[in-house]
Amino acid sequence: MGKRVYLGLGSNLGNKERIIKKAIDRIGERVGTVVAVSSFYQTAPWGYQSVHTFCNAAMAVDTELPPEEVLKTVQVIERELGSKEHRKSDGSYVDRLIDIDLLDYDGQILDTYALVLPHPYMHKRSFVMKPLVEIAPQWIHPMLGKTAVEILTGLKER
Repeated sequence: MGKRVYLGLGSNLGNKERIIKKAIDRIGERVGTVVAVSSFYQTAPWGYQSVHTFCNAAMAVDTELPPEEVLKTVQVIERELGSKEHRKSDGSYVDRLIDIDLLDYDGQILDTYALVLPHPYMHKRSFVMKPLVEIAPQWIHPMLGKTAVEILTGLKER
């Protein structure tokens, strides 16, 4: 039996929805069975200034791959779809064709050089939590012990 993985997808350059759809298709071909895909959400850039708005989505995938292989596979997909670095040399974010974040891997807690699970900032970002709530409202953050709905509700209060 596979592991349930949640991924966040974002694009703020080019034909954003088409690029995200291509990423979803490739993830389904290489990572595992796509179980759910959220609606697409238009959001403002987070963590930097840009005239380009983002299109964001979340998806659930059942996979047999270990977490590190899921990460490597989505990074290859990002490069194939034309994405370059997501940050400048000073650490600030830049516009991107596609960004795929591994949000959660079957509730595992992991902290290695290459991968931190759950995603360390997901619970602070409504553009991640809103699509996640759509597809997995009862998902529980393995470190916070809160559901996706509870986390998103807390973000709206700030």
